[in-house]
Amino acid sequence: MYQLDLLTDEQRLFEELCAIEWLRKGFLSVKKNDGSPGVDGVTIAEFESRLDEELGRLQAELMSWTYKPSPVRRVEIPKPGGRGTRKLGVPTVRDRVVQATLKQLLEPIFEPTFSDNSYGFRPGRSQQQAVEAARGIVAGGKPYVVDLDLEQFFDRIHHDRLIARMGNQIPDKRILRVIGITLRSGVMADGLKSVTTEGTVQGSPLNPLLSNIVLDELDRELERRGLAFCRFADDCNIFVKTPKAAERVMASISKYIETRLKLVINREKSQVARSERVKFLGNTYVGETIAIAHFALQRAMAKVKELTPRGTHLRLEDSIEQINRWYVGWAGYFALTNYPAQLRKIEAHIRRRLRSRLVDQQKNQRNLYRKLTKRGVPRGQAASAVYSHRGRWALSNTRAVNKAYSNDWFIAVMGQAIRSDRKLGHWFDVNQWIRLA
Repeated sequence: MYQLDLLTDEQRLFEELCAIEWLRKGFLSVKKNDGSPGVDGVTIAEFESRLDEELGRLQAELMSWTYKPSPVRRVEIPKPGGRGTRKLGVPTVRDRVVQATLKQLLEPIFEPTFSDNSYGFRPGRSQQQAVEAARGIVAGGKPYVVDLDLEQFFDRIHHDRLIARMGNQIPDKRILRVIGITLRSGVMADGLKSVTTEGTVQGSPLNPLLSNIVLDELDRELERRGLAFCRFADDCNIFVKTPKAAERVMASISKYIETRLKLVINREKSQVARSERVKFLGNTYVGETIAIAHFALQRAMAKVKELTPRGTHLRLEDSIEQINRWYVGWAGYFALTNYPAQLRKIEAHIRRRLRSRLVDQQKNQRNLYRKLTKRGVPRGQAASAVYSHRGRWALSNTRAVNKAYSNDWFIAVMGQAIRSDRKLGHWFDVNQWIRLA
């Protein structure tokens, strides 16, 4: 074990990075976050099975300066709404351990210096806090928003500027050297390695901290100018009183970002508008209130459809459990909305999708007719619905099916999702559902 109390400040940071106890903390962080293998194919479980050996090898490589990060494995995931793909990078487990350890060592140095108006990927801060802060600014009389969109922000981060800025607060230059080789580790896609001369890897443990360090310079400039703003990662909104002021700020800040930070403004997506026309973290602002943005509602509708597919390859109980996990998280995220009707709209869509599944379960018209009458639907009303040549989606919204599986019935088997005290209740009790269906 290193006698860290005998080392100078300049030595301490790098020695801590090389210490087995710190590398072990880094591994525990990686294990907690899970994730897939990198280019070497080694899983977290395989790495853990020989943990002491792997950490010892990392320590030796770091101390002898033979540590060389592997290129990250390129993964592309579709963006919501079919708007292309987002490029992520998956480092190897051993490289994630080094990055997670670096993050744990560096975060206490940089975190106290970050702006109070920055909320993204910071301990004790959340998206909900950012949304509430933005609402307060709008309610305070600044309804016009400069909505900045940074084009391919993570891919365009300037390595030399980032290292230089970090050097102002990190006395141990060896740490900067490790960060430098990490940034330049390269990308492996389709079996071919490409060199990375700029950008950070989305999906790596160190990326959120590095991106906040880059954009902290923007935060300081906005504060120096006395502007009200909220930033969550690369999503930044600036609030002003008049449209003229907003246009002026858009022009001057765009110039600052491109000339000083060496980043690029996406002028097609950036805009100046009133708060009710701007989305921030899936929310928009109407006067002093918070509403869920239209695109977020549309995504929720699509997610419900995905979780309630046609056919019988997925059991209804499984759909219910999946909806439970998704909806409680989704509604919790948007719990600040002042428009409960938006949440009720999603709940109504969930009920109709499940009614449609219940209709589909009966296989044929005769079984459906029997089920509806068994559940108290008058025979004439049941026959009128079942034998009307409607499809299952149309049937799911008929008076007969709504009577058999009423809103009250859903509340009885699922619970009240959004209560009057605005706290989330329990939604789905699968066993109760099976008994009552």
